[in-house]
Amino acid sequence: MARKNKTLSPEQAKAKADAKQVVARNKKARHDYFIEDVFEAGLSLSGTEVKALRMGRASLAESWVEVDDHLQAWAHGINIPIYAMGSWTNHAPTRKRRLLLHKREIEKLARAVDRKGYTIVALELYFVRGLAKLEIAVARGKQEWDKRETLRRREADREAERAMSAVRRREGLV
Repeated sequence: MARKNKTLSPEQAKAKADAKQVVARNKKARHDYFIEDVFEAGLSLSGTEVKALRMGRASLAESWVEVDDHLQAWAHGINIPIYAMGSWTNHAPTRKRRLLLHKREIEKLARAVDRKGYTIVALELYFVRGLAKLEIAVARGKQEWDKRETLRRREADREAERAMSAVRRREGLV
């Protein structure tokens, strides 16, 4: 009986290593905000925070980002639970964490937030090539009627797609 070779080619191994491994998503952000501009930021984390993230445990539900007077970006409200195997070196679960961005990007974020109705929200937390990254976005808050309109439009698109696929199926069978 022949064995299958389970080793990966170098290209496959690189593609697997470069793949984005999502830890947490903020699903409500796209519902509650109009997303204007998206940035990828590195995170300054402690060792137990990284271990807890690798276990796939985090929440971005109440997270937001601020830019302080010293042009540093800080993420607030990201909940990374305490690492179970940690000792006295464990981290505080909801501490503010520094974001690693270029100065131009931070200035752009600061200018965007100065406008009325705009904020910076966290969209996704993931690993790329072993590094923790946070996808953040400049967003404008939706009114209640905007949210209903978005849901109505999405439902209409879904209905249209169903009708088109039904027609395609009928034409293919006839």
